Amino acid sequence: MNYRANIQPKTQRGVSLIEVLVTLVIISIGLLGTASLQVLSKRANFEAVQRTTAAHLANDYLQRMRGNRSALENYLVETSLGGKSLGDTPAKDCAADGIECINSELASFDQWQWERQLDGAMERIGTANAGGLLEPTACVIGPAGGSDGVYEVAIAWRGTTEHINPTIHDCGEASGKYGDSDEYRHVLVMQTYIDDD
Repeated sequence: MNYRANIQPKTQRGVSLIEVLVTLVIISIGLLGTASLQVLSKRANFEAVQRTTAAHLANDYLQRMRGNRSALENYLVETSLGGKSLGDTPAKDCAADGIECINSELASFDQWQWERQLDGAMERIGTANAGGLLEPTACVIGPAGGSDGVYEVAIAWRGTTEHINPTIHDCGEASGKYGDSDEYRHVLVMQTYIDDD
């Protein structure tokens, strides 16, 4: 008699608990990697939006200066702009219907309006600012008296990543807004030549 013929091999029915646990660990590691990439992507996107906003704002200010060349000296700033440094309302609202402004008044209004854009006060959700930059500081430098020459707009804001050497420009430096040693201070500098003709 052949006993081997009567012995049937056991067939596997289902998955063992160890195999399920190993699969869960592998899937968990993959999902954690995907989640961390998502966080890094959001951070990089935020930084890109802030830099793009700063570039648009700097260009806007320089274009306002070009449009009002006879009052260039009025666009220069002794300290810095940002954080409502120019107050809540302009001395004269040059955008209102029927209001005529001389060039120096237009320059003051431009500065006030531009600072509101910088701070994000032109876009609001309820009572909160929704646009602009995070803790901005802007510095405007040019030839004394508003004569022909190179004009510079530097904008600093608080970034989400640290910079090893954030000393590209001194705008906003040591203000306390950007970390103990300004490690979160991000700066964009834009220069252009303007003649006063």
